Amino acid sequence: MPQIQESTLIKDVHIVTLKYFGDERGRFAETFRKAWFPQRTWEIVQTNRSESTAGVLRGLHYHFHQVDYWIVAAGKIRAALFDMRPDSPTQGAVQTIEMGEENQLGLFVPIGVAHGFVTLTDAVLIYIVDNYYNGADEHGIAWNDPDIAMPWGVESPIISGRDGANPLLKDIPLEKRPQRGA
Repeated sequence: MPQIQESTLIKDVHIVTLKYFGDERGRFAETFRKAWFPQRTWEIVQTNRSESTAGVLRGLHYHFHQVDYWIVAAGKIRAALFDMRPDSPTQGAVQTIEMGEENQLGLFVPIGVAHGFVTLTDAVLIYIVDNYYNGADEHGIAWNDPDIAMPWGVESPIISGRDGANPLLKDIPLEKRPQRGA
């Protein structure tokens, strides 16, 4: 069984150190089990694949109705997390986690934690979610918000027009942020 630890910086975020078994043919790892995570009522309904060239930054995104679980299938990323939940004991905390290549991890991201990643190499990210895609549940914060000061480790990433237009946290109305008890 893999090692599963709650983040020491952001409550309810879980980091899974995958356990591989291999021989001359290759290797195998169990990457997900529903029972590993605290939200045991969640049900996987969709799996997504994101392919990005080196230097791409996606995020910061957040949802009101979707839990994410990430696995890097190829390459290397730096995942970035920001706790937006007003009733969280770690509200306002930031964390980055390098994933992929020699650091094979799974990352459980709960509702109300903004998330994104920058690719350190060409990379493939697989993420499974507990709700179908809903454009109305896609929200974002500026990746370079000085009040968040996310330590991305990049100066000039490649970003989409949508992510480039994300507002600063201070400009997001309270009703468009995660609420207490969400």
